[in-house]
Amino acid sequence: MYSFHHPVGLVFFFVLKPCLSFVTHQSRDSGRVPTHFHIYRYSLPAWCCLGLISLQLAAEFGNIFSVHWGRDKVVVVSGYKLAKEALVTQGDCFLDRNISPLFDKVFKGNGLSTSNGYKWRRQRHFSINHLKNFGEGKRTLELHIQLESNFLCQAFQQEEGTSRCVCSLLCPLLKQGRRGGYADDRPRMLYDALPWLFQYLSGPHEIIYSNYGMLTSFLKRQIEKHKRDWDPFNHRDFIDKKNDAEAGFNIENLVICTLDLFEAGTETMTTTLRWLLLYMMKYPEIQEKVQEEIDRVIGQSRQPCLSDRANMPYTEAVIHETQRLRSILPLNVPRLCNKDTYVGGYFIPQGTTLLVNLSSVLHDWTMWETPHRFNPQHFLDENGCFRKREAFYPFSVGRRMCLGEQLARMELFLFFTALLQRFSISPVPGQEVSFDTQGNVILGPKPFHICVKDR
Repeated sequence: MYSFHHPVGLVFFFVLKPCLSFVTHQSRDSGRVPTHFHIYRYSLPAWCCLGLISLQLAAEFGNIFSVHWGRDKVVVVSGYKLAKEALVTQGDCFLDRNISPLFDKVFKGNGLSTSNGYKWRRQRHFSINHLKNFGEGKRTLELHIQLESNFLCQAFQQEEGTSRCVCSLLCPLLKQGRRGGYADDRPRMLYDALPWLFQYLSGPHEIIYSNYGMLTSFLKRQIEKHKRDWDPFNHRDFIDKKNDAEAGFNIENLVICTLDLFEAGTETMTTTLRWLLLYMMKYPEIQEKVQEEIDRVIGQSRQPCLSDRANMPYTEAVIHETQRLRSILPLNVPRLCNKDTYVGGYFIPQGTTLLVNLSSVLHDWTMWETPHRFNPQHFLDENGCFRKREAFYPFSVGRRMCLGEQLARMELFLFFTALLQRFSISPVPGQEVSFDTQGNVILGPKPFHICVKDR
């Protein structure tokens, strides 16, 4: 019954297991509570990635179950019906974020993703209003993305020969450097479970402090530069906007908010774009249909622009279907129940952490015709027009959904169409297209090679 695939698993079982609570306490008046799950039934590597094993647990325990995760009682919900009830119908009850001890120490309650209450509402309002000035109805962001898409295409063309292989170059090119993230999330999760112990120990968590320190130092230098040459009548970017008197931001908050938006808008886009290229290699007939639509609507004489989206339903359907099937963010960012409530008829007490299995929504067989097959028709009606789907939650839903969604959508469309406008892609001869994943919080493809041919 107890499986340990790693020697450290024994340490976990005999040393860390006593620190976890496995008993669900239920008041006589509280009604039903979710089935409680004994986490030590699984090996340590799986224990360190609840985002992956929650899919297995939902199949075994149902669409709502609970677990004690370190210090916290966590309720995990799956499926479209319960996810919508928790995040939309009961959204105000789960508006707060459960900030992990490690992130609390790093961010100190600042930023968009690691703040709650009045501070979060003020920062969210500021970000939404001012990002609109660079996005919807404006060409500022679009021009920057088009310029960056040119750099990406030039990088492909710099390879010698008509047919060339490029190895996993998308992430560093599109993000102009490597983000302070980690493929192995175990050190962070161990710190969150035992913060009282790790504050006295050295280890990988100190690397996180250091890397985020370097990022924030860079952003502070940019902000100081903006302050020296700020023009109140010419707002160049999000950082300039913070000087509006009514925003009330301090420098520390601005740094973390800028970092939040940078990470939210880049990580999701680069990961999804790599999945898109894999699917185009796997299904060349779908790639040809996208290119036919590009040739018909855009042609070869100009760059793709955002206004083309309305006339390119098949391309939009392919992008959306990739986001649906791959589900790069399996779990919603943890929410904190701010008052006693019920979800699916089950009692959720105040202080409970809520995790929503977004992958289960995107693969819900009651909402999708072929939930486990790549099928762009999911997003096309009988006339071939693009249609929205209510169970499409790749960026979560509700007031705390990802603020980088619109930026990611803009980038995905412009980068994807720019690449397929100028190139055809295929697998390296003799190599199979692999959909194996890597990562814990965000699931991306393992590094791969592609063959690129000028059109």
